[in-house]
Amino acid sequence: MKIPDKPSNEDDRLINLHSLSILDTAEEERFDRVTRLAKRLFNVPIAIVSLVDQNRQWFKSCFGLSTKETSRDISFCGHTILNDEPFIIPDATQDKRFYDNPLVKEEPFIRFYAGCPLSFSDGTKLGTLCIIDQVPRNLTDEDISSLIDLAQLAERELNAIQAATMDELTMISNRRGFTLLFQHTIAQCKRDNTHLALAFLDLNEFKPINDNFGHAEGDKALTAFANLMKTCFRDADVFARLGGDEFAVLMVGNSIDEAKVVINRFRQSVNQYNREAKRGYDISFSEGIVLVNPNKETSIDDLLNEADAKMYQQKNKLTR
Repeated sequence: MKIPDKPSNEDDRLINLHSLSILDTAEEERFDRVTRLAKRLFNVPIAIVSLVDQNRQWFKSCFGLSTKETSRDISFCGHTILNDEPFIIPDATQDKRFYDNPLVKEEPFIRFYAGCPLSFSDGTKLGTLCIIDQVPRNLTDEDISSLIDLAQLAERELNAIQAATMDELTMISNRRGFTLLFQHTIAQCKRDNTHLALAFLDLNEFKPINDNFGHAEGDKALTAFANLMKTCFRDADVFARLGGDEFAVLMVGNSIDEAKVVINRFRQSVNQYNREAKRGYDISFSEGIVLVNPNKETSIDDLLNEADAKMYQQKNKLTR
């Protein structure tokens, strides 16, 4: 059995996948419609919209299987996301990569597999639309075109989720996306008994940038700030533009003191950007940091308001 390789852009791929907050969510008709059509069109017992996570493939929509996920190491879809074109196995028992795969030797006794990768807006492959049969078979060119058409329907739904949860200007999470990711992160930290810290960031003197240099330059400042967040914070951290010149970052596993160190390190990166960019103004920010107890029922709005109040205390000190 061949374990699927990891794509060269694996880190970016996982960031994009997790940004959608779609893993472990309930069934949705918009995805079920695609798999239902695939099952009927190709007359197969199994059709799946599969999302390939770090160590598993998870099924957002599945007809014909009772399980919701399998290990990535034994997945056919893990191979599919390595390609731009459909990945087709006419008879898995005759393929040296799969003949001894547990999914071939045991339930669901895969013989035929055809998967089409599902691309994110930046081209990274998040998962597949796949069809499976328990007897060997082949697809015609027309069949393959139809599978690609159905996969594009699933892609549109994934990208619609992105559009609803991403800030169009900076291409980081918006407030809705941050709320969804916050809920997912809180649940994970509760399971792992891990604490976390929330920082509310507000740009200083942002209005004068718009007034003196124009709104286009203000947009550049916001985008530059968001890009610095992308490079400075860890993959496990969750950050977003909440609106206007307000940003937030959720730092997993950090105490208040540790979060302050992280934020000060980020401030040094912002200062370095200012020295190199020389745009006629400096980007700076004030922050408020609160500790988040995952075992305590507290709303994201209450936590943001608490962090916002602490941020204004710091901002008022700067203006005195």
